[in-house]
Amino acid sequence: MKRRDFVTATAAFAAMGTALKAESAPAPARQYLELRKYQTLYGDNKGILDRFLAEAAIPAWNRQGIEPVGAFSVKYGESDPTVYVLLPHPSMESVVTSTRAMLEDDEFLKKGADFLDVSSSDANFFRMENSLMLTFTGMPTLEIPEAVKGKDGRIFEMRIYESHSEKKAKKKIEMFNEGGEIEIFRKTGLYPVFFGEAIIGPRLPNLTYMLGFESMEQRDANWKTFVNSPEWKELSPKEEYKDTVCNISDIILSPKSYSQI
Repeated sequence: MKRRDFVTATAAFAAMGTALKAESAPAPARQYLELRKYQTLYGDNKGILDRFLAEAAIPAWNRQGIEPVGAFSVKYGESDPTVYVLLPHPSMESVVTSTRAMLEDDEFLKKGADFLDVSSSDANFFRMENSLMLTFTGMPTLEIPEAVKGKDGRIFEMRIYESHSEKKAKKKIEMFNEGGEIEIFRKTGLYPVFFGEAIIGPRLPNLTYMLGFESMEQRDANWKTFVNSPEWKELSPKEEYKDTVCNISDIILSPKSYSQI
């Protein structure tokens, strides 16, 4: 075999091996997303909750491999003082064991003492509501959109789609995954952070997703682009995806200064 032919054949086999590796690479594992809603009494006037999350809780979650952690205040959509915290767990075991691990973490207990040891008469929040979601196959891991990452004034939109039956809820999830709605989002500037199917929580069955924008002006413009896109106009009237959502909640969030999203 001539040297030139040998080099060409070697390169071809190398390229084939790379392609086979890419094809055989396992798909990214889906994450469990824990969404915490802290309902504060009068807002965090003393800064106790913010200090607890920034200095004690988020570093402790990170030490467990739970990252990036999102922390958000409500800009539009809810009247009660509320802080949302988003925890991307790598496994169900992480969901089950994370609280116990926190309470065995001396640094967490020390730095979070002002919040953890407060008396009931001086509590900083009414209640903490938790919901648990499983990410969609079409977007198995949480993302921080590069288009908005670290930008001052960025906002996040969280939308909750409720369905009137489990069958209809699954159909709406199928519309995002197999139907291609997630890809239409990406093409039209609706930058996704996550898509999650609710496993545990209120108002089941439902799905929740979050989008990131540089500003409200960009959010309004990009939604208009989405609605008018040819791909959406082709997908939205399909018979199999009709009557899958009975209620939509729309909440605009601002990231806390210590949020990792």
